[in-house]
Amino acid sequence: MISKTAFISWGIIVLMISLLIYNHYRPGQYDDFAKCLDEKNALFYGAIWCPACKQQKELFGKSSQYLPYIECAIPGSQKLIDACEKVGIKAFPTWFFDDGTKQEGVLTVNYLAQKTGCEIK
Repeated sequence: MISKTAFISWGIIVLMISLLIYNHYRPGQYDDFAKCLDEKNALFYGAIWCPACKQQKELFGKSSQYLPYIECAIPGSQKLIDACEKVGIKAFPTWFFDDGTKQEGVLTVNYLAQKTGCEIK
């Protein structure tokens, strides 16, 4: 016979696993917004070693996977890939917008919404 303590312990374990699975598969807060940025031809240039790029991605949480991100760093180097050099990347993060403008630095979600016309839901 299973003791009351063992039964409760197993119940807690099952509940925790269920919550982990739920959190893993549920949509991110800004999924649609990040996808819209891509549809509006916004481009986010960054580098894996850039703390500000990490901060920019953290503003999007799980939704950062949908950002129109271009990795400029050559692995194991401080040099940039040719595509980033060709567009004149000098600082990270750098955003390019469909209207031809460029903005350097970490941009807020509200600024990106205003600049692109994408709706924050």
